This record gives sequence, C-alpha cells and structure tokens, in this order.
Amino acid sequence: MTPERLGLLWGVTVFAGAGARLLAAVSGLPGVVLLLLAGLLIGRSGLGLVEPLDLGQGLGTVVGLLVSLVLFDGGLNLRLPGETIKATVLRISLIRLLVSLPAGLLAAHWLAGLGWSVAAVYSAIVLATGPTVVTPLVQQIRLAPPLGDVLEAEGLVLEPVGAVLALLLLELLLGDLHGWRGLAIGLLSRLGGGVMIGLVCGGLLSEALRRLKPDPSVGLRLQLTLGVLFLMFGTCEWLLPESGLPASVAAGVVVGRRPSTDAAQLDQLIRELARLAITMLFPLLAADVSWAELSPLGWGGVSCVLVLMVLVRPAAVGVATIGLPLDWRQRLFLGWLAPRGIVTAAVASLFAIRLEQAGVLGAGRLQGLVFLTILMTVGLQGLTAQPLARWLGLIAPEPEDAGPAQASASGSTTALDPLPIVPGPGQ
Repeated sequence: MTPERLGLLWGVTVFAGAGARLLAAVSGLPGVVLLLLAGLLIGRSGLGLVEPLDLGQGLGTVVGLLVSLVLFDGGLNLRLPGETIKATVLRISLIRLLVSLPAGLLAAHWLAGLGWSVAAVYSAIVLATGPTVVTPLVQQIRLAPPLGDVLEAEGLVLEPVGAVLALLLLELLLGDLHGWRGLAIGLLSRLGGGVMIGLVCGGLLSEALRRLKPDPSVGLRLQLTLGVLFLMFGTCEWLLPESGLPASVAAGVVVGRRPSTDAAQLDQLIRELARLAITMLFPLLAADVSWAELSPLGWGGVSCVLVLMVLVRPAAVGVATIGLPLDWRQRLFLGWLAPRGIVTAAVASLFAIRLEQAGVLGAGRLQGLVFLTILMTVGLQGLTAQPLARWLGLIAPEPEDAGPAQASASGSTTALDPLPIVPGPGQ
C-alpha cells in the first residue's frame, strides 16, 4: 500500500467519524449508531473508500493500542460507590458467564449454522457489552445512577474475559492449545498476569504523577501516561497475547484513585483522546463489513442475535439481580441495553483472518455473524435506549433544573459517595 493511499485511508476514516459526531450533536441521534453507519458508508458495503485489511499486520497493532487507551479511560473513570452496586456488577458478570456462553454457543450452531468449534469462539467474542458504546450512550441520555455505573463496569469486567477466552478457544480450534486443562490455565494466567502487570504499572505511574511538579499544560503528565500505557500494553501482548486488555483496565483503576490535586485536567484530556480513538476505530472496523458475509446468514443469523438480545440477556440479568434492591424498571433497562463494541469487532476481524489462513470453514460466517450482532445491538438498542429510559423515568434531571436544595446537596457529594438505588413499587 502506497503512503499516499494510506494517508487517504486515515483521512477518510477520521473525517467520516468527525462528520458522524457532528451529525449526532446536531440531530440528537446516538453517536455510536452514526459512527457505525459512517463506517458502512465508506467501507466495502458502501463507497469502497476504506479497506481496513490494506493496513496488513499494522491493523492489529493500531486497533490494540487505541483499544488499550479506551479501556484505560474506562478504568480511570470507573466508580462503584456502595456495596450493592459492586455486588450487582459481580453477580451480573458471573451469571452472564454461566448463562450467555452456552446459550450463545447453542444459538450460533442451531440458528446461524456455525460449526460447534466456531460457534464457541463466536459466543466468547460477543459475551461482553462494549464500554466504548455503553459509556457514550449513558452520557448522552443522562442515565440516572447507579445504572450507568453498573453497565460500564460490567463491560470493563467481561470484555477482557471474553477476548482472552475467545483467543484460547481459537487456539484450541487451531491445535495450538491442547485440552481443556490448557485452556483453563491459559485463561487464568493471561487474566491474572494482565491484572498484576496493570496493577504494578498503574501504581508506578501514580507515584510518578504524584512526584511531578504542577504543570498547567499537563503536557508532560499526558505524555508520561500514554508512554507507560502503550509500553505496558505492548509488553503484555508480547508475553501473553490478549493480556493487555485486563492490564489496561487494571492500570486505569489504580491511576484513577491516585491522590492528586491535578487529576481532573489530565483525566479529561485522556477522555477526549479516548473519544477520538472511538471516532477513528468504529468507522474503520465497520468499513470491513461486507454484505456478502451478512446475506448468507439470512433469518437464521437474525434469529440468533434476537435470541441473545430478548431472551438470554434479560434472563441472565433477571437471575443475577434476585434479592438486590433494584426495581422492575431498572431490571428491565439492564436486561435490554447490551450493545457490543469495538473490542468485539476487532477480535472478530483478526480471528477471521487467522481462521481463513488456517483453512477453517466458517471464518467468513463467524465474522459476518459478529458484525450482524454489533449492527443489531448498536442500532436497535442505541436508538431505543433514550426513549426507554425516559418512559421508565430513569433519566437524571438537567443540572440547571435542580432546585436550590438539590444543588446544595449535590455540591456536598463526592464522586465516591454511595448513590442510592431507586426502590420499586412496594419495596
């Protein structure tokens, strides 16, 4: 690929993403939906201006580094005030692992026609909700706490788990990993190793940031943060593939709790960079979607995704929230909103390439079904999230609409204070 063509690819991608953001700001439509549509327009399903595979092996590197930034930002801003919210996140994550994995396997095999091995890889890939999608949606619709915290935390917990598990199942399918014992050891080592490296790097970065002299421009702090993050991610991927994802989340969590008076400005800059990464990644990965890969799936593929959306997810959330002080409105919304995001798309694209190179049947159908899942969940749930939240009364009031008493109360509450869960009727 010529340098001129490469520059054009990135120029078109970033411009399409920026245009989608502008349209979202003007129209009020969900930004993630418009980013997805922008990618379809400029890619293989539309004008054919962007072909992500032209990046070659650099595609995985670029996507990995940008995803690490997004996950680091998620961990940086993760807040789980109160034991109830933590229990909710842990229970939803555990139950979804136990329920969604086998359900996704059966649906992909029986409805979408994937082979058992490829169906298992699909189920792991689409296990987690995407914080890259959930976070912008929560912010845009002004979702009342604690639902936003729960949704974001669920994605940050399950997304690394799903990616690592999918990679190990892929290696098992290709013969690079032998037996379920090897899979279990690989899962624990990569998740545990990634978390440990993330905690250590996050602690060292926090201490370095604390010792730096105040910098009004925050330039040095930002450069140091990005340098440590990208070096950590690259080292993790070199030592233990896919361990960079849990490491990024863990490092973000540690740095987000650093004792620093200059934290707010740096955190805001990192958030803006994460938004830029999403603006670039969503159109780039959506450009890889081909109608030729989606159309053979037919109604079987659509039925598979609908089963995951309207049956599996609500059932898992319903079981997980038994005994917790959540009313029916909150349970309903948690059971509905589960869009898949960038990590899902990136893993699917890279895994499909490996399967095709190995001559495994069903690689194209796997990628097509994953992107169909992203299209349907982001499209349907992204467009309906705000109307549903408004109908259920789960939208937080505008800051300027708050009365004097409320404003006074909110002013005395820190970001780490427990947020009450609205009791349901009769509770």
